[in-house]
Amino acid sequence: MSVKQRRRRMLAAAVDGLAWTFGVVLAIALRFEFMMDAEGWISTIVLALAAGIIQMAVGFATALYRGRFTYGSFDEVRAVALIVVIEAILLSLIVIPIGPVVGIPRGTLLLAFPFVLLLMFGVRYVARLAIERARKPGADAEAALIIGAGFLGDKLLANVTTDPSSPIRPVGLLDDDPAKRNLRLRGVPVLGTTRDIASAARTTGAKLAVIAIPNADSTLLRALSDRAESAGLRVAVTPTLATLASGEQSVTDVRDISIEDLIGRHPVDTNVELIAGYITGRRVLVTGAGGSIGSELCRQLAKYGPSELIMIDRDETGLQVAQLGTLGHGLLDSRDVVLADIREEQNLLDIFVDRRPEVVFHAAALKHLPMLEQYPDEAWKTNVLGTLNVINAARAVGVDTFVNISTDKAANPTSVLGHSKRVAEKLTAWAGSVTGMRYLSVRFGNVIGSRGSMLPTFQRLIAEGRPITVTHPEATRYFMTIPEACQLVVQAGGIGRAGEVLILDMGEPVSILEVAKRMIAMSGKSVEIVFTGLRRGEKLHEELVGSRENLERPFHPKVSHTRADIITPERLDKAGWMDRMYASPRINDTVAIEPIDVGRR
Repeated sequence: MSVKQRRRRMLAAAVDGLAWTFGVVLAIALRFEFMMDAEGWISTIVLALAAGIIQMAVGFATALYRGRFTYGSFDEVRAVALIVVIEAILLSLIVIPIGPVVGIPRGTLLLAFPFVLLLMFGVRYVARLAIERARKPGADAEAALIIGAGFLGDKLLANVTTDPSSPIRPVGLLDDDPAKRNLRLRGVPVLGTTRDIASAARTTGAKLAVIAIPNADSTLLRALSDRAESAGLRVAVTPTLATLASGEQSVTDVRDISIEDLIGRHPVDTNVELIAGYITGRRVLVTGAGGSIGSELCRQLAKYGPSELIMIDRDETGLQVAQLGTLGHGLLDSRDVVLADIREEQNLLDIFVDRRPEVVFHAAALKHLPMLEQYPDEAWKTNVLGTLNVINAARAVGVDTFVNISTDKAANPTSVLGHSKRVAEKLTAWAGSVTGMRYLSVRFGNVIGSRGSMLPTFQRLIAEGRPITVTHPEATRYFMTIPEACQLVVQAGGIGRAGEVLILDMGEPVSILEVAKRMIAMSGKSVEIVFTGLRRGEKLHEELVGSRENLERPFHPKVSHTRADIITPERLDKAGWMDRMYASPRINDTVAIEPIDVGRR
C-alpha cells in the first residue's frame, strides 16, 4: 500500500470518527437547546469521543478502512449504515441505565445516529461527485449521441463517463420508448426519439452517433445509420450481447459501423442446453474445416466441450487457421487436424473407422458458381460423389447426427452449383430414411466475409480504386455473417429430424447495388460501378425455398423445416444429371447497362 493510499484511508476513518463526535454533541445540544451545565458538557464530549473511537476501531477491524470497499460505493454505504446502527444500539444499552446519573438523556444515541449517518453519507456523496468529475472524458473527446437508453446504453455510460481517457463524451441519449422521455442516465439526458437525431445533433454539437441497442438487426441499423449520416454524424455500434456474454469484447469496444452490420447482423437466440446435449462429451468431425464456414464452425463447436474435435480438409493452410481458432496454436502436429480429400472414398472410410466420430458436420464443397459453370465435372466429383463418400463413411461407423451444409442455390436450381448441392441434399435425405438417424441438410444464403465472396472482392476493388462490377442493378441476395450462420447450423443439428432440410432465416434480401454504393460511401472514395449482366446460371433474386417445398417452424423461430426428395446412390447418373441440368432454365442476361459513378457522400 502506498503512503498516499494509507493517508486517504486514515482520513476516511477520522472523518467517520468526527461524524460520531459531532452527531452526539449536536443531538444533546439540541435536546437541551445548548443550555447545559459543565458536568453535562463533559459527559457529552466523553460519550462523543468514545463513539468516534469505537467507530474507527470497528471500521479497521472489519477492513472498512483497509480497502474492503471502494470509497463512496453502495457496498461501502451499506456496511457503514450497519456498523452505525449496531453501535448506536449497543451504546444505548449503556446510556439508558446510567445516562440520567451523568446528565445525558436516555435517547441520546437514538437521536444522534441519524445525524451521524447523514454526515457520513454526505461526505461520501461529495467525494464520489468529485471523483466522477475528475474521471469524466476530457474536452477533446468526441461529443456523442447514444442511441438506446436501455441496459446496453446504461452500461456504456457507466464505463465512458468515468474514464478520462475515453475517446467519446456522451452529450445526449435517444430512445423510442415513451416511458424514457424524461430519463437521465448517469447525468446524461434523453433528448428525444431516434427521429430527432438531426435536432439533437444541432443542439448538442455531437459529431458521433453510437448505436447501443442489444442485437439490433440489419434493417434497424440501416435506418438508424441513414438518419445519423443525414444529420452529418459518424456512426458507431457497440458489441452484440452474444460477444459481450462470451467475453470476446467489452461494452466499451465501440467501433465504426461496418457493411457487415448493415446487411448481415441477425440476432440468434441459441438454446445452449440443447446444443450441449448432442455435442458435449462426444466425438465430432467437421469436413471442410479449413474453409471460412468450417473453421468458424469448429471454433464454435469447441466451446461446447466435445470429447474430440476432428477437423478434415485437403488445404493444410486452412487447417492451420482452424487449429489456431480452436486450440490457440497452429503446430499441425496433433490428431485433431487430418489432411484428406473427401473425393478419396477408401481413405475417408479408413479415417472414419479409425476415429469413430459420432456427430458429423459436412462443410466441404466447391462453391464458386461461375467456376463450376466452366468445370461441372468438378462439382460432380466434390459436391455429389464427395458428399456420398462422407455419408457412406458416417453410416459405416454409426454416426447418429449428420449435418450437410447446403446453399440457397439448391432451391429451384439453375446453376451447376445449385444442382450439385440439391443432389447432396437428396443423398442426405436418403441416408436419413435408411438409418432413421438425424441425417439432415441446412440451407442458407451468402455468407459475408467468406473467402472469395462478394464483400472482400468489393473491398479490394475499392482499396485499389478500380471499378466495382455488379451483375445487374436489380439483383438481390440474402446475407448472413459467418458466426451467425454457424451458430444456427449448430442449433439446427440439435432440432433437425431425419431427411429434413432446415432453412435458416436470412432476413430480407439486400440489393447488391445498394451494398456497393454503401461501401463506396463508407470508403470516402469516388469509384465507378460497372454492370456486367447476370452470368450463366445466376438468378436475379435468390430463393431459399423451392417451389414444391412446404415449411414449418416447430422448434426455433429462425429455422424452418421442409422435407427433401430422396435419391439413392444407385440412381446417380452423371450423364442424366448433366442433361437435366442444362435442360432447366438458364439465365444469362448480358444486356448492356450504363456504368454509374458513386462519389463521396
